[in-house]
Amino acid sequence: MEEAKKYKILLCEDDTNLGMVLKNYLELTDYDVTLERDGRLGLAAFQREKFDICLLDVMMPNMDGFTLAEAIRDVDPDMPLFFLSAKTMKEDIIQGYKLGADDYITKPFDSEVLLLKIKAILKRSEEENKINDNIEFDLGSYHFNPRLRELKIGATVHVLSPKENELLKMLAEHKNDLLPREKSLKKIWGSDTYFNGRSMDVYIAKLRKYLREDAQIEIVNIHGNGFRLVAP
Repeated sequence: MEEAKKYKILLCEDDTNLGMVLKNYLELTDYDVTLERDGRLGLAAFQREKFDICLLDVMMPNMDGFTLAEAIRDVDPDMPLFFLSAKTMKEDIIQGYKLGADDYITKPFDSEVLLLKIKAILKRSEEENKINDNIEFDLGSYHFNPRLRELKIGATVHVLSPKENELLKMLAEHKNDLLPREKSLKKIWGSDTYFNGRSMDVYIAKLRKYLREDAQIEIVNIHGNGFRLVAP
């Protein structure tokens, strides 16, 4: 039987006691929790590992939760985010939602309610991913089916490796727009280290080879920022 996926949570909370209590509670309900005590450490953890959801305290030293949320959103605009805060000011709550928070939970809160909210958001996120997995793309003369990992042109069918497939899917989703380097490295390789970056360059070269049968298609390197798939 396939083992159930263990969701990874990034918890940033500078109150040591609350942080540990929450971490232990979430781990008892079978989540994998990384606890960091300030925003800068939280960002470093986010850049280092892959998470399914982030729970961010608003008031933290070195980098507050709002600033951290903006940095996280720059890398992954779809990352589910909750703010935990003692601040009940309407302006703060509005700012939280403006930054794209999925929820803004004021302290003290009921752990059970938090758990139900986490479950609901992860379920929604998973369903959205399933819908996205079924999308197919027409790129110039090519037809790309990510579910089957097939890139077709005429009678020729290229069967892509899992990483080639993921990378082309992300490029196709950002067609004629910038796919940030950091975002693709984070999602496919798990972190944006130098070696993962070199590995991604190799995969980009492979994709260029597959796509060279249509002169209208090009993967353009946007220096220092990422790639753009130019396609009619």
